[in-house]
Amino acid sequence: MAQVLIWRGPVDDRILDPALPTLQEGGVIACPTETYYALAVDAFQEAALHRLLQLKKRPRSKGLLVLLADLQMLDLVAAEVPLLAQRLMAQFWPGPLTLIMKARPDLPKDLTGGDDTIGVRVSSHPLAQHLPQMYGRPITGTSANLSGQAPMISASQVEQELGAQIDLILKDSPCGGGLPSTILNITCKPPLLVRAGAVSLEHLEECIGVIRGL
Repeated sequence: MAQVLIWRGPVDDRILDPALPTLQEGGVIACPTETYYALAVDAFQEAALHRLLQLKKRPRSKGLLVLLADLQMLDLVAAEVPLLAQRLMAQFWPGPLTLIMKARPDLPKDLTGGDDTIGVRVSSHPLAQHLPQMYGRPITGTSANLSGQAPMISASQVEQELGAQIDLILKDSPCGGGLPSTILNITCKPPLLVRAGAVSLEHLEECIGVIRGL
């Protein structure tokens, strides 16, 4: 079963120390975000990404979104950061907005789904920011559930459903739940709303103008 660590906020960052070698060794960590629990692995380790996709029963053709600690980490995964992205990030990050951007060509195929794009965000949950910050590189932020099933808001749910298959659960108060992160593809014109979510279409259009829906 997965080890469970109780996090008590930024003043107790030492509780995250065991998480760092877990990521380095290709392990899978369940981490809370402002919406739902996410499954984190090192975004650049191909074996860890493959294990994560198998665990979730997720097709390799579907990319995995990435959690960043801050904007400085964006250059590690994005090939370019257009002005449109900068305007959105300034207004909605940290927060539940995932931006699909042009990916660096050297990223693992299991991260991008073999495409030339990557989904990225900076979570407003302090733990989901501290983990990649302490690790020093991006981590995955795919929802903690089997593909097609409902996401989970509590560490106890994750432990019950996935505890035998993952290595570590970072426990905090239950996540906010509700709508998931909004996913917006800014590689096309006009930008494409891939998934409606916590950041409304109205607020996005107030920031950047017309957005095309699915």
